[in-house]
Amino acid sequence: MRILDLLVVAGYMACLVGIGIRFARRQKTTDDYFLANRSIPGWAMGLSLLATIITSVTFIAYPGSAYAGDWSLLIPGFMFVVVLILAGSVIIPFFRHVVRMSAYEYFGMRFGRGVRLYSSFAFAIGHFSKMGFVFYLLALTLGSMTGWPVDRVIVLTAIITILYTLLGGVEAVVWSDVVQGFVLWAGILVSIGFLLFLPHQGAGAVLADAWNHGKMGLGSTALRFDKPTVIVLVIYGFFFYVQKYTADQSVVQRYLIAKSDRSALKGITLGAVLCVPVWTAFMLIGSLLWSFYRLTGEKLPLSIHKSDQIFPHFLVTHIPPGLAGLFTAALLGSATAMLASDMNCLSVIGVEDFYASVRPRSDDRQRLLVGRIIVAASGLAAAGVALKLAHSPGGALSLYYTITAIVAGGLAGLFLLAFLVRRATRQGAIAGIVASLIVTAWATVTQGGKMLDMGRFNFPWHDYMIGAIGHVVLFVFGVAFSYLLPGSPLAPDLTLQGWRRERAQSPAAAEVIGR
Repeated sequence: MRILDLLVVAGYMACLVGIGIRFARRQKTTDDYFLANRSIPGWAMGLSLLATIITSVTFIAYPGSAYAGDWSLLIPGFMFVVVLILAGSVIIPFFRHVVRMSAYEYFGMRFGRGVRLYSSFAFAIGHFSKMGFVFYLLALTLGSMTGWPVDRVIVLTAIITILYTLLGGVEAVVWSDVVQGFVLWAGILVSIGFLLFLPHQGAGAVLADAWNHGKMGLGSTALRFDKPTVIVLVIYGFFFYVQKYTADQSVVQRYLIAKSDRSALKGITLGAVLCVPVWTAFMLIGSLLWSFYRLTGEKLPLSIHKSDQIFPHFLVTHIPPGLAGLFTAALLGSATAMLASDMNCLSVIGVEDFYASVRPRSDDRQRLLVGRIIVAASGLAAAGVALKLAHSPGGALSLYYTITAIVAGGLAGLFLLAFLVRRATRQGAIAGIVASLIVTAWATVTQGGKMLDMGRFNFPWHDYMIGAIGHVVLFVFGVAFSYLLPGSPLAPDLTLQGWRRERAQSPAAAEVIGR
């Protein structure tokens, strides 16, 4: 990297750390550290959600995916808005009234402690994987720009991010995210502008070349489930975002930090609406990169062997000093903000769902200390995942979708069972979880005969479908065994029917914060 770029990046990171230091002085209790005392305005919470969703997976993997193929992997993102339209006005106030800190408190109320611990653990495993991808792609980018070994960059960024996260709570994360949102759009517009106007053929020719060669298509509309067709990606995206809104601590925590129910709904809506244009812009960058190198005839260096490396190469070779640093700062800021948020929410469930169960008499100071320890441990574990990914073949976005589909844990199905089925019991939920794990394990090891070839008994569909099947299996078996096995439902009023009845009887409850 050039000196001016490094100075811009260093200045931006110093600004973010300064925000963290300022708010670190206010982190005296677990309510401060995990919920910011429910004081965040909706617009800031929405920008924070945007920064949490837009990670280095977006910065690098989306352009890499579009460069190598088309925009088909953009389709799951559309479901982010669809699911919000379908259920946001119910789910958001419901969680704000039912849980205190952890999203998985709800599963405990409906199905007991064991199911609560399972759901927390399933979330933690999935987010360790996600954090590993973020560390990996950040390191891949910085390695391309600086020439440093990727492994060394992973270790260094992990240390810096863990230290930053330990300094500030969720309040520092949110306000850093607000700054990040503006820098993000500046970097996007600069990159698109240079890709359009650097080729001597002009912007129109660049766009036409990408369009005419299918680089902006959404993929096959064939009714097939063994390929990443539109229908497969819609199904994957639907269940992924049902889980995101209902069983993802990083999103549910955003509901809880807002000042009011109305503010939370506005904030989540703002974040969801902003995400789709950002994802689209990064896909556009990938398509324009393909046209740029095709029209200019410029050769890529032999050191580039993954499509995920091409955008970072373009930044350091064609964007003027300072402006490339701005985009790199946005990348670093987005990655560290998301990692800080995830470490914070993993700390919430570690303290509330596990430590508090083992040490119910522990005081708030002890829980805050354990929370900080979990932050460090989760960061180190994610760095280990990143080191493994650095030595794995394949495109990052496709691999990310595959892993998140498999480790979903059926949590969307578990929420639908708890929220929609009044008769659902603990025994039914456990039976559904077991069935989901068995089917997911079978599908994972037999899909395509890659790990275990069972012939006609192999999982016949694309691996993106594994998570969706797991959710459906959990829900269906959960309903069936709730009726077949003896047992009474716990807290049957904590369902959609009960929630609607309560709100109809007491409309003023919509503005109550907490329980």
